[in-house]
Amino acid sequence: MNTLVNKLSELSEKIAENNQWRQKKCFNLIPSENTPSLFVKLCEISDPSGRYAEHKTALKKEVESLSGTGALKGDQVYYYQGADFIYEMERYLKSEFAAFIGGSNVETRPVSGQMANEIVFKGLVKFLSSGPDGYPALGSSGRLACVMNNDLNYGGHLSAQPYGALYNLAEKNIIHFPTDEKNPYKVDSETMANLVNEHRPTLVVFGKSMFLHPEPIKQLRDCIRSVPGYRPLVMYDAAHVLGILGPLFQDPLFEGADVVTGSTHKTFFGPQRGIIASNMNTDSPLSQLWKEITARTFPGMTSNHHLGTQLAMLAATIEMNAYKSEYQSQVLSNARAFATYCANRGIPVEGGEAEGYTHTHQVILRVAGFGDSKEIATRLEANNIITNYQALPGDATFYHPSGIRMGVQEMTRFGMKEKDFEQLARLIADVVLRKKDVSNEVCELRKNFSKMEYCLTHEETMRIVPGLFESLFPEKEFLLRLSEALKN
Repeated sequence: MNTLVNKLSELSEKIAENNQWRQKKCFNLIPSENTPSLFVKLCEISDPSGRYAEHKTALKKEVESLSGTGALKGDQVYYYQGADFIYEMERYLKSEFAAFIGGSNVETRPVSGQMANEIVFKGLVKFLSSGPDGYPALGSSGRLACVMNNDLNYGGHLSAQPYGALYNLAEKNIIHFPTDEKNPYKVDSETMANLVNEHRPTLVVFGKSMFLHPEPIKQLRDCIRSVPGYRPLVMYDAAHVLGILGPLFQDPLFEGADVVTGSTHKTFFGPQRGIIASNMNTDSPLSQLWKEITARTFPGMTSNHHLGTQLAMLAATIEMNAYKSEYQSQVLSNARAFATYCANRGIPVEGGEAEGYTHTHQVILRVAGFGDSKEIATRLEANNIITNYQALPGDATFYHPSGIRMGVQEMTRFGMKEKDFEQLARLIADVVLRKKDVSNEVCELRKNFSKMEYCLTHEETMRIVPGLFESLFPEKEFLLRLSEALKN
């Protein structure tokens, strides 16, 4: 037993040390990360985190045979007992997320954005295999005949590539969005229309991992309408920008996307999961596709769909709906300010000065003139500034990238405003341009940003969750000590 205590004690100390470093001493600027609120974290470790709730849409004959048995909840057949709570919470999450995204169909069970994409791709293959009117046929191998996506070297997301989630689901006929001659982070809409008319892709996938500007969804829709008898699936991978979707940036379902997928832990400040949303109602020609998507989710891609993080996702979505406009406005304003401050300090910033460099949470630096970007990212980390190196347009290979990719979303949640990013830009310039050690100064500056915003405060959380705490930590003495520690 002493060995067990010693090992777990050592582990506890290491975890606490890392927590202190990342949460108290670092500026976390990776654009694909975020920190959930205390309430969201408590939801994540609650009882459902160890449970199952497999379910699928009941067939008509199943509805008749299962009625009154308890296995049928709404139109869903559940294969485990004790799932009433999760059924209600999943319905609640669908309602809250539908309000956020502006969609009528929401699939909450994918456990990652990559899984969400693969579910849609597999669902589309199954849908097209029945030969629906007006949609392109599958290729001779039974795969998607042609796909249009963003080139990986120009910021395209890995999951929309043939060696990502499209693996074994698409022919080799991959067409990339053409980029603007003056700004390679923007799509050339006119050339895109010509390519669509020429190649008639079965699937068009918007979305990037280097995401600085809105995608031309409306322009694509106008192009599709001008081509008689042609109807592709228009998909928007919102992995990076899910939390800023709306009138301040882009509203993909309103603008014409058929389906939106995303990760729930980047700009959207939830736990690490995936989500799928659409407006494929029963009167939609794509209603059967939505059935295929839900069938590919279970039993196709999931068994246990991680109920603890699903419950945490509900809490995060409620937070997002409460603070959406305020949070999004500050993120977008902070990113533009940060980009400008970095440029003013002498670091080349991508995205186009005339465009304000960025319309999202991301800021991308081109640092090739100051050394190897992998070494620079490591040097920034040694100074408690967490970024990631990134290949940029024009780079010959990902092995020798010339960029640093950053996002402001997490530090915005910790209270940083526009002028605060001016100080951070100065410190980054000292590291990148002058190779200075600013680690102590970074730690001192981070002390100003310790309280999370756009959620309940710790004090508010403590007022509403005594029953939740007691259910998680039933030992009274321990509960009292924990409560006092959190108050402090």
